[in-house]
Amino acid sequence: MNGFLIALVALVVVFLLMGVRVVRQGYVYTVERLGKFTLAAQPGLHLIVPFIDRVGHKVNMMEQVLDIPGQEIITRDNAMVGVDAVVFFQVLDAGKAAYEVANLYLAIMQLTTTNLRTVMGGMDLDETLSKRDEINARLLSVVDHATSPWGVKITRIEVKDIRPPADIVNAMGRQMKAEREKRANILDAEGLRASEILRAEGEKQSQILQAEGRREAAFRDAEAREREAEAEAKATQMVSDAIAASGAQALNYFIAQKYTEAVSEFARSPNAKTILFPVEATQLIGTLGGVGELVRDAMADREVGAAARPRPAPVNRPAPPPPPPAG
Repeated sequence: MNGFLIALVALVVVFLLMGVRVVRQGYVYTVERLGKFTLAAQPGLHLIVPFIDRVGHKVNMMEQVLDIPGQEIITRDNAMVGVDAVVFFQVLDAGKAAYEVANLYLAIMQLTTTNLRTVMGGMDLDETLSKRDEINARLLSVVDHATSPWGVKITRIEVKDIRPPADIVNAMGRQMKAEREKRANILDAEGLRASEILRAEGEKQSQILQAEGRREAAFRDAEAREREAEAEAKATQMVSDAIAASGAQALNYFIAQKYTEAVSEFARSPNAKTILFPVEATQLIGTLGGVGELVRDAMADREVGAAARPRPAPVNRPAPPPPPPAG
């Protein structure tokens, strides 16, 4: 009897242990009761009925990466290119992911491959090389819409590599070189044009400044000549007034002065060894005599003027004191 009880207790313990299930973090277990999906077990400890309930699928709920193998795609302009891509997805509903599709990974791979051919086959080679973002966006929209009944969210699709044929790569290299040479020639021409424009602007400014300088100098010269003419006119007027007041004597004085200055310039010449006077000495003497007569008349007029002025009265000053006696 005791042995039967022990066996019964052991059988109950084993039965209970068979019903204990621990779900790891990041996974969801589907529980089937008599072959029918009844429960999606979340991470943690769960009890099931042995022999009646069983774990059907262990679904990974973390975001996963699926590598799409290389594909040979013909573009719209009949260029053969090799393409590699990756798909990022996450299971949101474990029951749908386990029972709505037979092989989730294969289904996502085939769906992505066919849509990749469709999208890139309708584009030119240049568009496939330059519009990767557009290709990624179109693939994401199509594949995510197709996998939503499976309880899967496509988070991202990236075209990893695009491999054009070798001859097209060489042609593209030559085209890029020609474009760069064209751009360099354009930049050289623009630089030369800018340099010529700057040089012409500099010459223009220089000519403008030179013209302004010449105009200012001419204005200054005209002003100087004007003032010189005014001074000459004033001097001539003064000489005319002096001649009108003194008569021929003042004229003789000025002539004698200029004559004497001219003779002195001959005498001061460093290269003159012999001086020839083309005039007669009597003319110089007569001129000098007229100058002396003019000076005598001026002195006589001064003395007459001094005699006509009244003389001041004499001032009586006291006599100086006598000198002190000697000794």
